[in-house]
Amino acid sequence: MKKLWGILIIIGILIISLNLSFSKKEGKITIKFSSWGSESELKILQPLIKEFEQKNPDIKVEFLHIPNNYFQKLHLLVASNLAPDVVFLNNINGQMYVANDIFLDLNSFLDKDNLISRTDFFDNALKAFTYKNKLYAIPRDISNLVIYYNKDIFEKENIAPPGKSWNMDEFLATAQKLTKDFNNDGQVDRFGFGFEENPLFWLPFLWSNGGGIIDDELKNIIISKPESVKWIQFYADLRSKYHVAPTAGEAGSATMSQLFMQGKLAMHISGRWSVPRYRKDIKFNWDVAKFPSGTKGSIVDADASGWGISKQSKYPQKSWRLIKFLANKKAIEKFTGSGLIVPSRQDVANSNVFLAKEKKPSSSEIFINIIPQAKPTPANKSYQEIIDLVNQQLEPVWNGKISAKEAIDETFIKKLQSLL
Repeated sequence: MKKLWGILIIIGILIISLNLSFSKKEGKITIKFSSWGSESELKILQPLIKEFEQKNPDIKVEFLHIPNNYFQKLHLLVASNLAPDVVFLNNINGQMYVANDIFLDLNSFLDKDNLISRTDFFDNALKAFTYKNKLYAIPRDISNLVIYYNKDIFEKENIAPPGKSWNMDEFLATAQKLTKDFNNDGQVDRFGFGFEENPLFWLPFLWSNGGGIIDDELKNIIISKPESVKWIQFYADLRSKYHVAPTAGEAGSATMSQLFMQGKLAMHISGRWSVPRYRKDIKFNWDVAKFPSGTKGSIVDADASGWGISKQSKYPQKSWRLIKFLANKKAIEKFTGSGLIVPSRQDVANSNVFLAKEKKPSSSEIFINIIPQAKPTPANKSYQEIIDLVNQQLEPVWNGKISAKEAIDETFIKKLQSLL
């Protein structure tokens, strides 16, 4: 009997030892990481997550890919106290969460870390994610707008490409020269410039001339300023008066990017996100140029996407390890190599990974040179509501039915002001 008890004790000790061994091996914590992203982005991101797990064996990353309605679904997770530990977001949509104190302030994490520094990043990229002196995300990229143009068309028409200091008058004159009705049937066959009704694409016309929708301090609606009204009308006139841009009917179901790829647009405004597709599908020569200067210079957006840590996270330090891994030089180089982003890191942006002349566009430095004059889009937690109202109010202006002055009335301004 004693012998049996001895055997049982030995077996028990072995079982306990094995359990302890397994618990040490399996003693990982899981952090949840949410992001949107196309297939091409996932092909970059998923191997990075695996590499991080290999280098950090105490952490397992549960990746929540939310390709559609990202912020609506994120809102539900936050409201249900199920927020991911690490959240990929942008500075515009992020305002709703920041205003409600959802994210940790990362200033102390960044300042105490030896492997990553705020000097690694463009100032405007960090500024985009700063709210009341709190840094709520580390930027992956900085988003801005440039003019894409068809070099072959410019050369064929013997028109000089957009210069570094071209202004609004030169921009309009160039667009008029490039607009052509080749068979004289009264229908434009090639337009000089594209037309997007989303404020993202027409706000630079206002900012570059002293206007806007909301002031930089987020205290006042400024869309009724004379400078704003004038340049909204100018933008509408590209369609209705000068006819250098296609109407909705003329564009049909095609996007401006599709018309550009088809050679039906000589110029259009877009961001770095257009590069991967253009590299793949466009056969003609194309490049990018700076947005034309207005009375206040050439001012486009300096928005950003990046990673924040939820205040609901039980593992902020381990979440920070994931963020700084994703924001290190090698990781940002992988995101940049696809052509998809303007990197937030200065060392990557100023390297051949981004600036390589053998890869289109040959003037990638434009994206970098415009950053100091650019600005994060002034946005508050109600920004989407404001934009919805602006889109609704300006639709008849874009269609040439009423003037900008008629649309921007006192009632409209009061509605917008109530959302500040």
